[in-house]
Amino acid sequence: MIRDTQKTETDMAALAELSPVNILARTLYGEARGEDLTGIEAVACVIMNRVTVAKRRGGYWWGNDVVAVCLKAGQFSCWNRGDPNREKLLRVNERDLAYRLCRRVASRAISARLPDTTHGATHYHTLQCDPWWAHGHVPVCEIGNHVFYDDIG
Repeated sequence: MIRDTQKTETDMAALAELSPVNILARTLYGEARGEDLTGIEAVACVIMNRVTVAKRRGGYWWGNDVVAVCLKAGQFSCWNRGDPNREKLLRVNERDLAYRLCRRVASRAISARLPDTTHGATHYHTLQCDPWWAHGHVPVCEIGNHVFYDDIG
């Protein structure tokens, strides 16, 4: 459990010390714990696709590895200060059934045993929002409560 919930440089350094599986699992928990297995897997695919894009390009602004991609400011709202999910993902532990599921998905994703059901998507949003960055782009798929894109920026 992470005790301090303020997003300071010290906090981010402490988070970066956690394993990639732990950071990915917490991100999945914060972003998709209300989804079924396929929805959680789809969000994991987006994160792994971002890592793949970064490696292919020799680096990218959103980060070059799982930890950097997950913790990049403004990219996954669950890590934003003030987001109610942030407090939950910082305090979650193995007793939480949804977190255990997210850990299993994260382990499979990091070990490259998770098929990409998002067709290379690097971005997504929930069905309930209409973000500016999605305007003019055609989604590649819709899985659970999320819409996925492969041609964003």
